[in-house]
Amino acid sequence: MEKPFIPVELYDYKLPKELIAKYPIEPRDHSRLMVLNRSTQTITHDYFFNLPRYLNKGDLLVLNNTKVIPARLIGKKRTGGRVEVLLNRKLEEENRWLALIGGKKIKPGLEVFIGDGSLKATVIRQVEGPLFEVELSAEGGSVMEKIYKFGKIPIPPYLERDEEEIDRRRYQTVFAQKEGSVAAPTASLHFTERVFNELQKKGVNIAYLTLHVGLGTFKPIKVENVLDHKVDPEFVEVPPETVERIKETKTSGGRIVAVGTTVVRTLETLATLAEEKFNLKDRKEVWKYLEPFEGFTSLYIHPLYRFKLVDAMITNFHLPKSSLLVLVATFGGREFVLKAYKEAIEKGYRFYSYGDAMLIL
Repeated sequence: MEKPFIPVELYDYKLPKELIAKYPIEPRDHSRLMVLNRSTQTITHDYFFNLPRYLNKGDLLVLNNTKVIPARLIGKKRTGGRVEVLLNRKLEEENRWLALIGGKKIKPGLEVFIGDGSLKATVIRQVEGPLFEVELSAEGGSVMEKIYKFGKIPIPPYLERDEEEIDRRRYQTVFAQKEGSVAAPTASLHFTERVFNELQKKGVNIAYLTLHVGLGTFKPIKVENVLDHKVDPEFVEVPPETVERIKETKTSGGRIVAVGTTVVRTLETLATLAEEKFNLKDRKEVWKYLEPFEGFTSLYIHPLYRFKLVDAMITNFHLPKSSLLVLVATFGGREFVLKAYKEAIEKGYRFYSYGDAMLIL
């Protein structure tokens, strides 16, 4: 069967530059919250601290507990030439990374000395274009200690500014635990202890998984047909206790509420693996066969994808022509989601990583 043609222009919109949130709002949970109800096709405007009123007792909120590392490393060659090493994804071999390297005459064997020189990046091989495999080594401490000492938080390019002190704290969730991301799971940036306490009082359950976000999250769709886009692989881990929580929730009739596109992709990866392993025909039964997983996902959720596990999602407002917007539009309905984006622009919502939130029910 011939692949349908779905033009990327269907996922475009015009955003006034002043609506790009350059800095986070204080406190975290005072971001605005736009609530989309798919069954009634209605849009409600609220604030994130009121999130618990939209969730029910017995629902399961699934969060990504990844931790952003200061992955932007500025160094020098032996000759003194400046080189920037932007860590992208940790490899299985210890201290090996895929990294984007900016500088002249980058080739295997090149040594880049970072900070006071006690952290070194050695280029192993060129993967593609500016993407290289590098090996990190450190003197007088561990590699990760030196990364935290000399590295900068790789805040998104559209912020058009350098890392500031506030980013160390705010471009990180309050529950970040497992080091490895080079970009934040931004839908989770709005959560505070106060919101978690209110959710607990209401009887909403919490579970965690890990997806280490790579720089591919900012990669625009550059092909004409949305279906031709490819998503970079990212490391994921879903522990047994989270799988059990999901099964308990589905058994009792609760909803699986994914916080962010990273969680949506991880949960749907889990469901897809179960569907393929057990040759399941009924998507609604997939949850019964879920198994813990540790590995990589390059799942791309596009208009032909059929959701198997996620019932509701929390997300931020995403860039036009991005795989993240395509995912959200596939979940919420393209016309409905783009109508919501138009309304958000009219009402002055704040966009992108440090911007406001959306809940799709």
